[in-house]
Amino acid sequence: MFNKRTKIKDLLTTEATGQEVIVMGWVRTFRNNQFIALNDGSTNNNIQIVAELGSLDEATIKRITTSASMKVTGQLIPSQGKGQKVEVKATAVEILGDSDPEKYPLQLRNRPSLEFLREIAHLRFRTNTFGAIFRVRHSLAFAVHQFFHQKGFVYMHTPIITASDAEGAGEMFRVTTLPPENAPKNDDGTINYKEDFFGRSTNLTVSGQLEGELAATAFSEIYTFGPTFRAENSNTARHLAEFWMIEPEMAFYDLEDNMNLAEEFIKHLIRFAMENNREDLEFLAQRLVEEEKQLPQDKRSEMGLIEKLEFVLNNDFTRITYTEAIDILLQSPAYKKKKFQYEVKWGVDMQSEHERYLVEKHFKKPVIVTNYPKEIKSFYMRENEDGKTVAAMDILAPGIGEIVGGSQREERLDKLTKRMEELHIPTEEMWWFLDTRRYGTVPHAGFGLGFERMVLFVTGMTNIRDVIAFPRTPKNAEF
Repeated sequence: MFNKRTKIKDLLTTEATGQEVIVMGWVRTFRNNQFIALNDGSTNNNIQIVAELGSLDEATIKRITTSASMKVTGQLIPSQGKGQKVEVKATAVEILGDSDPEKYPLQLRNRPSLEFLREIAHLRFRTNTFGAIFRVRHSLAFAVHQFFHQKGFVYMHTPIITASDAEGAGEMFRVTTLPPENAPKNDDGTINYKEDFFGRSTNLTVSGQLEGELAATAFSEIYTFGPTFRAENSNTARHLAEFWMIEPEMAFYDLEDNMNLAEEFIKHLIRFAMENNREDLEFLAQRLVEEEKQLPQDKRSEMGLIEKLEFVLNNDFTRITYTEAIDILLQSPAYKKKKFQYEVKWGVDMQSEHERYLVEKHFKKPVIVTNYPKEIKSFYMRENEDGKTVAAMDILAPGIGEIVGGSQREERLDKLTKRMEELHIPTEEMWWFLDTRRYGTVPHAGFGLGFERMVLFVTGMTNIRDVIAFPRTPKNAEF
């Protein structure tokens, strides 16, 4: 069998007794025609391959270049050098794939910029930074399923192609098989979607929430974890056109239950990464320190990455109402000195600068804001007794702003239909959604967590395009 290899991560923690091992990976460096640093992606750490001088022929030596792949058979022995416990004394070296050093665009010694690496996203996984990021991302995804499975939630696959707009935002990607140059038209000149594949207008989903609510009214507690899409022309470090969302929906939950679950969930994800990816997080923490050395002192993080994550784990999230949040902002030195770009008053949708002020300057820890004005929130959120606010909640995180958005859902049919009519949402098209309020309605709640924003927070990265494998942004759908 060809693949009897041992992963480098495992070799580096194995006691060396001269046993024969097989290791495979890609060359990082080759020194003195004798020392090969080999990496297989299981860890950022390389294993040193020692090929005795004269043991390799000239043709093989010429093929040992950065990013060439190879299979090495040899003895695992105690390392003579510093920095690692073991190394492999090669008895056989086989080049599996060549890499032309004159053309390979990723010379690892040159510390290429993140901007450059986005242009070669198909190769950036091979750097230490992106190796660490995507191993952490994997762990966080695993921890999502672990958390909900242990609590008895049912994992639902909600549709990617839908006929509804859950957010009422209208910024959706159309799905159609109609020819754009000769689409069938109605008498009024609009496109006749009855001729389309699904017989109606459809789009890529912006949320699995509405379908999730249907399932929650049968299973009590469900969650979705899948891709969502927004055709929002936002070219910022915080927005993607394609991203992943985690959306639990729970019957028999109110707003407080919802907040408790969300806080427990976030802490579970962080704890899992801290326990299983400590080496990667320490690397990313050091990388952040080096990056922030270029910034003025007042722009640097007050805490290191590991310290920040531990702080979140060890502290309860502060809970305030939207009204209290606006009052804090109006009394803040930043507002009085006119440092906010966007206006602050009751009724406005808080911007990222406002959210970050609350968590980074005022409270200095994550904050849950509740009871937003109903005019700036979605139709499905439960109206409070004051008639002005809804039982919504957003979790704001340092360095990012909003990381979770959720609410207690409006379970009262009359209230829900009235709100839909106010917002001109056609109730006849949403008959299936309203049926959940007709047949055994129940208090229920849910939230959405943007997975990439969670990965941003845990890894300390600052651009959301660097925590998803192949970012989809305006004018960019490469690879």
